[in-house]
Amino acid sequence: MTDCIDGARRRVLQLGLTAIAFSAVSKPALAAIPRPKGEKALSFLNLHTGERLRVAYWRDGLYVKPAFERINHILRDHRTGEVYPINAGLMDLLYDLQKSLRHHSTIEIISGYRSPRTNAMLASASDGVAKRSLHTEGKAIDIRITGVSLRQVHTAALFLRRGGVGFYPSSGFVHVDIGRVRSW
Repeated sequence: MTDCIDGARRRVLQLGLTAIAFSAVSKPALAAIPRPKGEKALSFLNLHTGERLRVAYWRDGLYVKPAFERINHILRDHRTGEVYPINAGLMDLLYDLQKSLRHHSTIEIISGYRSPRTNAMLASASDGVAKRSLHTEGKAIDIRITGVSLRQVHTAALFLRRGGVGFYPSSGFVHVDIGRVRSW
């Protein structure tokens, strides 16, 4: 029995030493990997407040914190004024959506962040609003893109397969989110 315990201790010790050796080698190796250069920028128009924003939110491989403070503000709940942190993945989705459309014009915001109170009010008034919406988590946005048809935005968003895509032609917007892949 003591041989079994000693063998287990040896294995744990070997695993620990291997992990230490790997981390000592991998940190310099990771530091040597060059970060991508360039920037990712988006332009917004909040249709409810009239505010405009053009902002580089990613530069040389890093997200730009002051840019996200401005993004959080323009995507705030326009009914309550509540500001919430918008997920960086949502900005990457919008950037990639515009890139796939080969059109980098203004993203018109119909609805960005929604406070739980606002979402509950909207959900009680309409079957088209989810009770547990990703808007309340800063992971969804309802948009139009200046100069691009809703059909084109919808098709491009579906093609990316990066989250949920809702098509609301009678209301004049496309919903995109970074949740599970689905469409309606």
